[in-house]
Amino acid sequence: MRREEEPSWYDTAQICANGHVTNAATVDRPQHSQKFCGQCGAGTRTDCPRCGKPIRGEFHVPGVIAIGFTFTASPFCVECGAPYPWTQASLDAARELSAELHGLTEAERAELAKSLPDLVANTPRTAVAATRFKRLMLKAGAEAGSAFEKILVNVVAEAAKKILWP
Repeated sequence: MRREEEPSWYDTAQICANGHVTNAATVDRPQHSQKFCGQCGAGTRTDCPRCGKPIRGEFHVPGVIAIGFTFTASPFCVECGAPYPWTQASLDAARELSAELHGLTEAERAELAKSLPDLVANTPRTAVAATRFKRLMLKAGAEAGSAFEKILVNVVAEAAKKILWP
């Protein structure tokens, strides 16, 4: 919530279970809130399901008007570090897709699935995971790579995106 004594503050975002931002500023613009997502129909939320803290939304600086600003849902809660539901759903879908790639050996499919969390979190292992993922996608084929991109593009760490989809 906004505190009058703070010159700059983070609003609370409202995001659906699939990661679509329905309102980046529920405190400042509550009239834009909605119970369900207009893009996919999933329910929306404004808090972390693990810790209950508000989802960090738009950053407000008094006297500054942002034009052309696009708010993107964070993959992880800044209060407890847990993946948000949309991040977990993307990882689960990517793991399911990994199991369906018959162009890879069972060991390669397991290696791919094991690398997925490191693609999402920006850690020292992100570049390793992205390089491994790219190698396995070359073997799995362009169709598999395209499907993974659609599933993961909104939750993959920027460092991994630069390696995977330059």
